[in-house]
Amino acid sequence: MRTIKDIFKDGFHILPRTKRAKARSSAGFTLLLAALISSIVLSLSVSIFEIAQKQITLSSIGRDSQFAFYAADTGAECALYWDIRHNYFSTTTPSGNATCDDQVLTISGRLPAYPATMSFQFEPGGFCAQVSVKKDTVDPHTTIHADGYSTDCATIGTSPRTLQRSVELRY
Repeated sequence: MRTIKDIFKDGFHILPRTKRAKARSSAGFTLLLAALISSIVLSLSVSIFEIAQKQITLSSIGRDSQFAFYAADTGAECALYWDIRHNYFSTTTPSGNATCDDQVLTISGRLPAYPATMSFQFEPGGFCAQVSVKKDTVDPHTTIHADGYSTDCATIGTSPRTLQRSVELRY
């Protein structure tokens, strides 16, 4: 039986010597295990964050691609409307100003003879559309080529995230 003197002598340790040695040696293992688990959790968190960041970038590229396509389609439909309804892109001087999306179109490249290529640029909904209309009499048809951009017309050459989509109509 242990006396109080023995307890004070051992430094208030109630456990036998063999159990005290095991308790001291497992303290380092617990710290190592905690560091290992926290590093695994941290690496998983960083991986999930990087995947989420890439998904956001891809979805914004998809959205911008749609905006560029819609701008090209709007430009092509505008040229088609003014050609079919008003014969605006003929070799004769048109009467009045063509407008699309409440913007007056400035036509450039009007030639007095065929094949004639005319072009204009406007910004439907803040996105740029560049449209060219080519009329040919050799093989009588009209070609409307529209390029739509995901930015406004002033920043096409300077923005690194500008996307271009094209639409072409032949009739």
